[in-house]
Amino acid sequence: MGKQYTEITEPLKEFIARQKIFFVGTATDSSRVNISPKGMDSLRVLDANRVIWLNVTGSGNETAAHLQTHPRMTVMFAAFEGAPMILRLYGSAKAIHQSDVQWRELYGNFPPNPGARQIFELQVDLVQTSCGMAVPFFDYVEEREQLNQWAVKKGDEGIREYWRDRNQVSLDGVSTGMADKL
Repeated sequence: MGKQYTEITEPLKEFIARQKIFFVGTATDSSRVNISPKGMDSLRVLDANRVIWLNVTGSGNETAAHLQTHPRMTVMFAAFEGAPMILRLYGSAKAIHQSDVQWRELYGNFPPNPGARQIFELQVDLVQTSCGMAVPFFDYVEEREQLNQWAVKKGDEGIREYWRDRNQVSLDGVSTGMADKL
């Protein structure tokens, strides 16, 4: 049923491109494990061992906090239509902020997003598939626009103020690194 690979094969890359949602998992040795759902056309496979995803402003910033001390990350996809499959990408990740040199080049891979906060780059060292036969079928209807509308209404300075007020530390009090990047 399950298989392991050292890289993202072309069929797996095509599977990833069709997905509307993915899940990101991170943790430190002593923090809560954080699992976040992501969507909004925000993930790109750059090569067989490198993936980036655009992180938008939200109520927390756990992923960034965890990566400060433990750069491990798992990204998971599940087939909600077609043949069953679960795909996990394991590796080491880092946060790239708007003030970082790489931002401009990497941000060009995504549609403009008013709430763009970080880009996470994952160096994939293990790719694993599993059966996914217990994952139910779901129909995709459309993207939600509320987060983009909220970000547009806040404006650039309002977003930065939100980051200063609400995105500096994790649930466990771990720094997100945002203060140094504003």
